Amino acid sequence: MALEIERKFLVTGNEWRNADGVVLRQGYLSTRPERTVRVRIEGDKARLAIKGITRGATRAEYEYDIPSEDAAELLRLCEPPLIEKVRRRLEHDGLVWEVDEFFGDNQGLVIAEVELDREDRPLTKPPWVGEEVTRDPRYYNANLVANPFTKWHNSNESP
Repeated sequence: MALEIERKFLVTGNEWRNADGVVLRQGYLSTRPERTVRVRIEGDKARLAIKGITRGATRAEYEYDIPSEDAAELLRLCEPPLIEKVRRRLEHDGLVWEVDEFFGDNQGLVIAEVELDREDRPLTKPPWVGEEVTRDPRYYNANLVANPFTKWHNSNESP
């Protein structure tokens, strides 16, 4: 089984802004917690991902390349709104950190993610990484569709 072990953090500094980024558009055909189905266009590449329920920082993940034209059509079938973000990849202490700066309905949210080989792997956070939100489901991309970040401030759910 393919597993994804990922920890998420809020971003506090600006040093990450110097890294080159790529635009991502993604949508969800299913956002059920026990199985999410995501379509993503990242630059000139497209992928379909099926993910299982998250337990701690781990979940099953199956990801496949698909034609960009198919991905564009599938995005039209996805639950609105689409997730729009710029992703920057930065290396720190031997790990690749992905910083996602969200736009659209999630404007103002910036999350850093790091994939690990095991949940208990020690890591040193870059200076621009703040509070860990791995276990807070509000920050799951699939949940940002139904409950976008821009609405948190109106409902007093801000982080």
